Amino acid sequence: MKTQIKEKTRCILSAITLFVLTCPVGTAISGEEAGRPNIILLMGDDHGWEEVGYNGHPYVKTPYLDEMAASGLRLDHFYAQPVCSPTRGNVLTGRHPNRYGTFTPGRSIRPEEVTVAHLLSDAGYATAHFGKWHVGPVKKSSPTNPGAMGFDEWLSHDNFFEMDPFLSRNGGPPQKFYGESSEILVDEAINYVKNKKETHDPFLTVIWFGSPHEPYSGIETDLLLYQDLPEKYTDVTVRLTSNQTGEKVKRPLRGVLIERYAEITAMDRSIGKLRNALKTLELRDNTLLWYCGDNGIPSSGLRESRFRGYKGQLYENGIRVPAVIEWPARIPEPRVSSVNAVTSDILPTLCRLADAPTPDVPLDGINLMPLLNGKMNDRGEPIKFWYFRRDHETEKSARPYIAPELQKGTTPLVKKMGGLLTRNFKNFHHTEIREQDFEGARAILTDDYKLVIQGEKGMGVELFDLNKDPSEKNNLAPTHPDIAKRLSKQLRDWQGGVLKSLMGQDYTSDTSLKSETE
Repeated sequence: MKTQIKEKTRCILSAITLFVLTCPVGTAISGEEAGRPNIILLMGDDHGWEEVGYNGHPYVKTPYLDEMAASGLRLDHFYAQPVCSPTRGNVLTGRHPNRYGTFTPGRSIRPEEVTVAHLLSDAGYATAHFGKWHVGPVKKSSPTNPGAMGFDEWLSHDNFFEMDPFLSRNGGPPQKFYGESSEILVDEAINYVKNKKETHDPFLTVIWFGSPHEPYSGIETDLLLYQDLPEKYTDVTVRLTSNQTGEKVKRPLRGVLIERYAEITAMDRSIGKLRNALKTLELRDNTLLWYCGDNGIPSSGLRESRFRGYKGQLYENGIRVPAVIEWPARIPEPRVSSVNAVTSDILPTLCRLADAPTPDVPLDGINLMPLLNGKMNDRGEPIKFWYFRRDHETEKSARPYIAPELQKGTTPLVKKMGGLLTRNFKNFHHTEIREQDFEGARAILTDDYKLVIQGEKGMGVELFDLNKDPSEKNNLAPTHPDIAKRLSKQLRDWQGGVLKSLMGQDYTSDTSLKSETE
């Protein structure tokens, strides 16, 4: 099917350049900037909205992300899924992960999904992935490795990683790389970008860091930056993984935060190194650099917060993440946006930028080019979230979507799970829609309100006005039952469509493409 998609893509790609389609009147672009932009997507692992200097964090040092926020487009209301694998599927497909069974970490994507890498590759882009994959094994035989999902080259890990990571190059046996993991990825990406400049190929480069996911660590100079953290955090104990044993341990929060913040600073410094390399290569002006987190702050890294919740929940601390876009040729002046945006918007936006079509299947993201052009003041289209409630008993007899042998991971990591220091994946066929399938924590976010259902055990239906109540303390559902009812129905109707996708409805006929320029 993907061969047919490639042929269709070539047939319907517009001859009109991105300059004509999207450039505001009066914008001067010349020389290297006249073509379609290069694109680099950066993603931190468990990096919460508050954990950057530009959002006012009292301790974390992120000078390079702060520079990006000060010179580019700062997305203050940017959202991800509540955990990592679903968000990564969200970025790749522009679709909610429940549509293809990537419910939680350890659930693979499905081979039939069409990704942004497929689409941009067909549009003439070179594509590469570096770092955390986590939507299937990265080994060569996997039908959901980065290569199968549209990337020409990859140096990737099945899950997350720490110092001296094991990584697989283009599906080969894992190799150990020595050093700080963020820097390793960026160095590899810079070499890739240099090669693409020599061949004059526009490129899509995806760098998914392993930081600051626990278990935490840091190089000595970064750890020293945080030795003055308040002693009060010593009195709080958190549970996380031991770097020595891979098992769960309890430690004082202060020492944990020192290591966590050191990882964030190291990741930030690597981003600065990448920006400098783009400048040296004379690629910075027409390279779109987009950074975001994959979910909110985990409980092991949480201190005082203006927001409610943590990673894995649908309250703001679980799903609102830092996000900035730097693209000097098209965003010459700094701007701050409070328009709601989400990781599923990345695919339709990049397809518009690359003059590529989008898959003719239900998408959950929208094209953000009007926002990049400064002509979007509200979203209009609601954003939906849903933590699918799995039925473990049903899954025992469910037919695997991919043969279990092909779902076995190979790249080692520190954290043990089921006694293993690698990660395996699964995905199942879903053969019917049952009432119980609509359960689980879910939310819908509009320009005016956020409705959360089963956000915490026993909480029921909650309605918040985030503009007035970003901490989600004041439940308006009892006083605005009409709004709660209307949003609940919108959410339920959307869930019905998602479940049809989960049953494979989107794959029953030839998946065609539609042009964003039509």
